[in-house]
Amino acid sequence: MQRYFLETPFDEVGNAFIAGEDGKHIAKVMRMEAGDLVIAVNDGEAFISEIADIGPEGVTVRKMDGPLPSNEMPVRVTIACGLPKGDKLDLIVQKGTELGMSSIVPFEAKRSIVKWDAKKGGKKVERLKKIAKEAAEQCHRSIIPDVSAPMSFKQLLQASRNYDIRFFADEEDAKGTDPNRIADRLKNVYHKQTVLVVFGPEGGLTREEAEEMRAADFLSVSLGPRIVRTETAPLYFLSAMSYEFE
Repeated sequence: MQRYFLETPFDEVGNAFIAGEDGKHIAKVMRMEAGDLVIAVNDGEAFISEIADIGPEGVTVRKMDGPLPSNEMPVRVTIACGLPKGDKLDLIVQKGTELGMSSIVPFEAKRSIVKWDAKKGGKKVERLKKIAKEAAEQCHRSIIPDVSAPMSFKQLLQASRNYDIRFFADEEDAKGTDPNRIADRLKNVYHKQTVLVVFGPEGGLTREEAEEMRAADFLSVSLGPRIVRTETAPLYFLSAMSYEFE
């Protein structure tokens, strides 16, 4: 059953209106008709809804049953990744959404090769938000992960104060004789907490960045004995969290 995120909530009698690209998708792509069922998601809750009317401006749906059980990860995980090259950020957003992240924050690390173009940045963020929305619909999420505009490393440290738990993936930790394994770090993470996990760009985090994060109460974590790519690391960590909490 197709899932759509509502831009406006259900009214007092349980009706809602789906316009824009989603409305066109229902009418033109799926070729649905009045009486067909969809899943409409409103404010983190999903409801089986019947199409009441399809008009030139959009589609009216009527809430039938729900809310459906949520499949959201019980820990809210934000991924902070150093700006990577090419379309790697697209991949991280798409697959991170499928694996349960709640938001993503790109940041300008010292070793980031890519420099964010502020003039074109708005369109890039909108594209990433669209990728997150489509991925959330495909994997039946109840929320669309938030996509932040890139920030500086200093801004990231300031924003980190809003999280209960702070981690950063550290290659040097993995090389040590007693690495801090993900399983051990997650023993002190509990349901409903907010977690921020920082990953470096292709060249990794510098030692200066690592020390600044330790000073800001971040805990280093090892991703195992093999060096993984910058687009693989967040997905590796999210998979481990899913195993632990789901």
